[in-house]
Amino acid sequence: MPIAYARWGEDIEKTALEQMDNACALPVSVAAALMPDAHMGYGLPIGGVLATDNAVIPYAVGMDIACRMKLSVLDLPPATFTSQPDRLKNALLRETHFGLGAKVKNRHSHPVMDEDWNVSPITRANKSKAWDQLGTSGSGNHFVEFGLLTLPQPATLWSDPSRAGRHTGDLAAGTYLALLSHSGSRGVGGSVAQHYSKLAAKRRPDLPKHLSTLAWFDLDSHEGQEYWAAMELLGRYAAANHQIIHRQVARHLAAEVIADVENHHNFAWREVHDGRDVVVHRKGATPAGAGVLGVIPGSMATPGFVVRGRGEAASLQSASHGAGRRMSRNVARAAFTARGMKDFLKERGVTLLSAGVDECPMAYKDIESVMRQQADLVDIVARFDPKLVRMADGRERGED
Repeated sequence: MPIAYARWGEDIEKTALEQMDNACALPVSVAAALMPDAHMGYGLPIGGVLATDNAVIPYAVGMDIACRMKLSVLDLPPATFTSQPDRLKNALLRETHFGLGAKVKNRHSHPVMDEDWNVSPITRANKSKAWDQLGTSGSGNHFVEFGLLTLPQPATLWSDPSRAGRHTGDLAAGTYLALLSHSGSRGVGGSVAQHYSKLAAKRRPDLPKHLSTLAWFDLDSHEGQEYWAAMELLGRYAAANHQIIHRQVARHLAAEVIADVENHHNFAWREVHDGRDVVVHRKGATPAGAGVLGVIPGSMATPGFVVRGRGEAASLQSASHGAGRRMSRNVARAAFTARGMKDFLKERGVTLLSAGVDECPMAYKDIESVMRQQADLVDIVARFDPKLVRMADGRERGED
């Protein structure tokens, strides 16, 4: 019998619910939850959380392995948006790179490229490509943007205190200039996802067709260990991507990072829930263990939030990874125009450097409503309002 799952949110599309039902019917599934930003994905819906017994499901991790959020608070005055807007624009235009084939002119050095890329034949074959793309962003809903971060109360925002240096991440209540990015493991992540998803399906020929995209590897199998090692390597690679983007932008501005928050989604973790060792897949879901910091973005015209997890057991200590789409990319392209989107943003004080019309803010759910629906999962620490946004130009498509 399918396992039951906890559900947050309203008006979740039928296809996403069907995908969740399918995931809960797998013999390896032991617990599950659905977040309020849920919408249809590949295999597991985006916003789906699934705990399995000694099994990893490539499609339940996602096509963009270790997609990630990173927010850096800079020591520049908030008034920079009005006093030196070109300074901020030039930083994004010169130091960020978007698109499926985007790569840097001169490779960046980072310890992640000194790791063992032979853990999988796919990572080995794509190491050179990964190095070329280190410090770049993809397409779809990936972005790098400047905005205003507002803290109603003092807070310590630092994901890794060991890297803090002379800055502790301790911020007084007030408004700060901040940089926010969203992207993942680039082309190598997509190649790993495609290869192992197909291989898992091949290893499970008896699965019904509607469950084939949820084929799994036993963790103690050769393929399972190989995929897991590749996934963890790509998690460190995605983190390195963001580190370099933020480092380059800060250097361009001659600014210092005084606080920092970051988190994965599209990943699998070994965790203990209800006294049992399980593998928790968070497909477009943010880790929200008790006291854990994370970032939940809205859209180009709506706020994002720095949150602190409440450790809710029923959600497998998870929360949404964003507002979630309320319409598909194709529907958004038919409904909106680039000119109309820019005018809409301008009215709200947002400058758009580039983006596809499928990322129009009206294509997304109301982030304020989503946050209300998961008030038992996270506490809001700070609010981020986008002011200057750069994304891929919309000619390329990808999974969120």
